[in-house]
Amino acid sequence: MKIGLTLGKFSPLHKGHQFLIETALGEVDKLYLLLYDSPETTTIPLSVRAGWVRRMYPQVQVVEAWDGPSDAGYTPEVIRIQDTFVLSHFHDKNITHFYSSERYGEHVSKALRAVNRVVDRARRKVPISGTQIRENPYAARQYLSDVVYRDLIVNVVLMGAPSTGKTVLAEYLAQRFHTVWMPEYGREYWDAHQIDRRLTQAQLVEIAEGHLEREERQLLRANRYLFTDTNALTTRLFSYHYHGTADPTLEALADRCASRYDLYCVCVPDFPYVVCPDRSGEGSRLILQKQCLADLHCRKIPYLLVAGSVAERADQIARALEGLQKYTNPWRLG
Repeated sequence: MKIGLTLGKFSPLHKGHQFLIETALGEVDKLYLLLYDSPETTTIPLSVRAGWVRRMYPQVQVVEAWDGPSDAGYTPEVIRIQDTFVLSHFHDKNITHFYSSERYGEHVSKALRAVNRVVDRARRKVPISGTQIRENPYAARQYLSDVVYRDLIVNVVLMGAPSTGKTVLAEYLAQRFHTVWMPEYGREYWDAHQIDRRLTQAQLVEIAEGHLEREERQLLRANRYLFTDTNALTTRLFSYHYHGTADPTLEALADRCASRYDLYCVCVPDFPYVVCPDRSGEGSRLILQKQCLADLHCRKIPYLLVAGSVAERADQIARALEGLQKYTNPWRLG
């Protein structure tokens, strides 16, 4: 058997890495991939990066190196540290071919007593590097798969009762940040399917699922941020408001919302109620606003209250985004 090994940070996984992996898969019977944690280089968690590889290449055996050395360079001591670590994981795996696009392939392959298989070291096949992508992943969109790119977008969801300014604010923010926004699918669906101004529980599930499908497409079109007008939590609230319960599928979609969004912003109803056919009156607005906040509290989802004019609300969100870095603790000190 030909048994291959490659390694790296994959921060993020790009099409140069994919070319390396696919080249190896075409030449060996089994492929291992050693993935380093490397917090000094990237804030994208190792588990996220490993997930990209596993989803795209399920036949690759990924080994997560949470304790991998951070030493870099080609001094004798660094080479010894790196080789020792690789051997600690693979000394008994009978590696026959080591794949890389870097100079370290020479010493790692020697330590493994494997063939040094160099792939596109000059970057002619895929003219990009991880360093270039980390500087501006959105400008390097063509070198990132959809699986990776959508995970780099900061998804900001706007919450609140009907007539709290979510739609206008989402569109305004998209223009301000030169990106796209995700309209509320429920409004479009209601116009097409309501009977006597009501929807069934099954139809509310269709709204939540349809919104999610469209949101996924918008994530792939976004530039750094996606501004999303409501989510399945809102649809669930309407289900309880009109039916006193919610379909289990809708409950599950609502539960997923806690980890799906990077920033929750709740719009305050601090302006006169705007009458619209798909709304139930100012009294319902106040009740739904209380229910929205209570649901976020019960789910322990932190949120930012935004109030004032559209521009003032956008300024409040912009300030929050200045200190927000995806995949880091938003409450970090310093």
